[in-house]
Amino acid sequence: MALALRMSLFVFHTDLYDVHLFGRGTAVSSLLDPKFFDELKQKNDIVEVIGGYASLDRKGNTHWACCPFHHERTPSFAVNQAEQFYHCFGCGVSGDVIKFIREIENTDFMGAVRILAARAKMEVPENNFDSEQAVAMRKKRDAMAAIMLDCAKFYLSNLYSGDPRAQAHLQYISNRKLSPTTVKKFGLGASLDFYSLPEYLAGKGYNRQDLLDSGALGEDKRGKLVDAQSGRLIFPIINAMDEVVAFGGRLLEKTDFAKYKNTKETLLFNKSKTLYNVNLLKKLKRQQAIPNVIFVEGYMDTISLYQAGFENVVASMGTALTKEQARLVKRYSPNVMISYDGDFAGQKNTLRGLEILKEEGINVRVVPLPEGLDPDDVVKQGKDVYQGCLDAAMPLIDYKIHYLERKYDISRVEEKRSFVAEALAVVKTAESESVREDLLKKIRDKTGITYHALERDLQNTKVENPQTENDRQKEQIAETASGADKRVKAFRFILAAKLFSAPYAKDCNLKELPLTDETHIVIADYIVGCETEGVRIRPSALFEVLSEDCPELNAILDLNYGDKLSGPIAERFFADSVRTLQRERLETEITNLNRQYTAETDDSKRKEIARTIAENMRKVSALKKSK
Repeated sequence: MALALRMSLFVFHTDLYDVHLFGRGTAVSSLLDPKFFDELKQKNDIVEVIGGYASLDRKGNTHWACCPFHHERTPSFAVNQAEQFYHCFGCGVSGDVIKFIREIENTDFMGAVRILAARAKMEVPENNFDSEQAVAMRKKRDAMAAIMLDCAKFYLSNLYSGDPRAQAHLQYISNRKLSPTTVKKFGLGASLDFYSLPEYLAGKGYNRQDLLDSGALGEDKRGKLVDAQSGRLIFPIINAMDEVVAFGGRLLEKTDFAKYKNTKETLLFNKSKTLYNVNLLKKLKRQQAIPNVIFVEGYMDTISLYQAGFENVVASMGTALTKEQARLVKRYSPNVMISYDGDFAGQKNTLRGLEILKEEGINVRVVPLPEGLDPDDVVKQGKDVYQGCLDAAMPLIDYKIHYLERKYDISRVEEKRSFVAEALAVVKTAESESVREDLLKKIRDKTGITYHALERDLQNTKVENPQTENDRQKEQIAETASGADKRVKAFRFILAAKLFSAPYAKDCNLKELPLTDETHIVIADYIVGCETEGVRIRPSALFEVLSEDCPELNAILDLNYGDKLSGPIAERFFADSVRTLQRERLETEITNLNRQYTAETDDSKRKEIARTIAENMRKVSALKKSK
């Protein structure tokens, strides 16, 4: 019956729920085999699964760990084995075992299902889960992944084949001082010509269209298949699931062509959503907490830093940093060190990347490098030399001043004035007076202008600060928070008490409360449905129906911590909240009935409305007296 109830929730609230779209208009609720789904969860105990990714310590009925989704020193990540869900009281993430695998493995719903099914040695009933189109798409993706893996093996074998044409590749690797262990770790390889790879793959029996769609091969003017990375040193690009999804190739001779070339975007590879070395970063996170991630621009910077011992490094592959990449790196650490090239163009890229990271709530610092050098150049001077650069990393606001110092020649009067004007606009955005004072002193020392003159000009400086989408959302929340805060807190507490079966909440009828928030309505519907059918309320069932990242559900789960829901104070707060909200509903009804009474011309109907108003007023009076 509980399962039937959950399935009915899918039907009636599909606009709110995480329906895991496989094709337009196709939802998991219509494809899901309930028996398989329940068996999958039963065979994948959440404590055992999460224990494979984080060290759990049992205290009472709860298992605790440092959150695998954000950096922390004190464990705040709680795993409820009885209810089969997790919740972090630090960053607010929560979910069931499928949600955990989706997040930790960076995969979709079906990817998580297949990982858990393999773990439990269960066969996924394809026909029940996937539409015909989805099955065909997945088969194509699997074929392309197999092609890319075979390509990577082929390129690696070329490198050490003894073929004279591979000497240039080996010489380049030697010149960059990469060890054989590092070469193997990153799977570096060699493309020797246009046609040997197509011949090798043809012998594997792959479909021609799949070969072209994978991006590994292209066509020449005659329509003959050719190696898309012909003659280059090969850098396999591997995703968080350890799949080879693309290749980066570097030319070894000077030509008019671009030095680096990436595989075209495919079903497997989306450059804006991919980070180079994320696979090894993920493995590092399984071994230890990652205090920060170093962000560089290219393959060689990444490999050289990794070889030197800086394993917490990823690259955006030379492209402008995207929001998707920022969100991906945030899974591994909330702190990022931007270490782009030391030239002026590199600094412009740094500024753009910093703003994107900041908008995603990431703490960012910038690593200053000597002019004209990149991280690879610096780390070759010694690990300590690069560590010194990391130690000198500066916050965003300081870096903006540093950037302006490079932009202007302050020995020239006009440029000095432009520098001061732009620098003061940056200082104006500082979050504290102490930071402003420190920055003004630095500008004083740089320009020779007195501190008091700079301070007076700062007061007259206006800053144009375009609103980001996040800023607008924060303003909207702030506008409504003052009036709605107490009301929202009351609803959250009532729903939390009902969800976790607090004894004093047993007789509360949620239908009598003026619920308006969509998440609250969904939770209340689930609770009422369980009570009606006489089945146990399971908080974890909500992860099957509510949207992917639901802040309101997370806020409600936060209340199930310590003694927040127990004791006489909690009981009194619950009773007061229920009375207040019941009164609000009745008073709203009275206002609406008064409008109806005024507009109604039929005497008999007016009398009926008046009786209802009187009855509601008696209920309001009773609620006031019961305090």
